[in-house]
Amino acid sequence: MRLTCPVCGDRDHREFTYKGDAVMLDRPAPDAGTDAWDSYLHLRDNPCGDTRDLWYHDPCGAWVVVERNTVTHAVTGTALASEAKR
Repeated sequence: MRLTCPVCGDRDHREFTYKGDAVMLDRPAPDAGTDAWDSYLHLRDNPCGDTRDLWYHDPCGAWVVVERNTVTHAVTGTALASEAKR
């Protein structure tokens, strides 16, 4: 699988470290309460199909949101995490 780093260009996926669903970008406020933090930390969907994943590009240190399909493994887009918040 090839991923496009917005900083470095097209790269082999082995240069990246998978960090989970991009929902991690939607962090609750520090005072959101234990229910909100419990959901954020422990409750995850495991969808079949289109997803938004958070990957770390080890060589340049960029956090990248990768849009891909978990069935076909087709990558449909990438963006810097700082620019890809929902």
